[in-house]
Amino acid sequence: MEEHIIFIFLDGVGLGDPGEKNPLVHDSMPFIREQVGGDLLKGRDLRRPRLLLKGIDATLDVRGIPQSATGQTSLFTGQNAAKILGYHLPAFPNEPLIEVINECSILKRVIDKGGTATFANAYTENYFKRVEQGTLSYSATTLCVLAAQLPFRFMPDLMRGEAVYWDVTNKHLFQNEVAGVSLVSPYLAGRRLSRLGLRYNLILFESFLPDLIGHRKNVAQAVEILNTLDLFIRGACENKEDHVSVLITSDHGNIEDLSTGAHTLNKVPLLVLGPLAERMVDVASITEVAEKVV
Repeated sequence: MEEHIIFIFLDGVGLGDPGEKNPLVHDSMPFIREQVGGDLLKGRDLRRPRLLLKGIDATLDVRGIPQSATGQTSLFTGQNAAKILGYHLPAFPNEPLIEVINECSILKRVIDKGGTATFANAYTENYFKRVEQGTLSYSATTLCVLAAQLPFRFMPDLMRGEAVYWDVTNKHLFQNEVAGVSLVSPYLAGRRLSRLGLRYNLILFESFLPDLIGHRKNVAQAVEILNTLDLFIRGACENKEDHVSVLITSDHGNIEDLSTGAHTLNKVPLLVLGPLAERMVDVASITEVAEKVV
């Protein structure tokens, strides 16, 4: 049976200490808690057949607080982007990191090996207009798609159930009155992702909700978002075939410590459900994820 991996990237999720400022211990994410036997906390390590949970390093052996551009480039290429630059870079990849992505994008590497890959996120036409106008830069994931010369998914794909928006439920699009877009339940969005997962060896999905909400330092909002993502993950896991693996990880911590609203030095969770779990046991850093997936 061909290997199929659903890679769910959650921006800004670390493994922290218990406490009132950690929304991961406020009765959140019940499906994940069922799978791993407790809250997602620092030091939790679980290794079973077809199930792995461990903390992996996101500091990349570079002084300073981990940031998105270097963290995501490292995660999606297997190269230590922070060491290449000599510092942690926030937001969007710069030219040196774009070169790394063009060479080593996880999606490109799957394609080059004769496999199939796709990015599940739906885009609006306005996204690319803003990039052309210079008001927005390409994200690491978008650059990975471009490096692999893969087609993007747009609103018609989303409305056909063949894409997922970054906020999972389409709430952002609905509130902005994007024509033809309706709200979907997190569980249905997860089920749609699992259906896509059967068609590709690697399907990548990104949500930056945890990082966005983490910066706001609002515990109630954070719990709500985590539960939305939990239902989404449940939908993906409960509707996948046995030979399909779901891999969930992050680029740096944030939402697990709302006392500061900043990124953290905490390890990030590596959660794998499915046959891929056995191969990921020795992964210790976000730089080692891509190699195991490809």
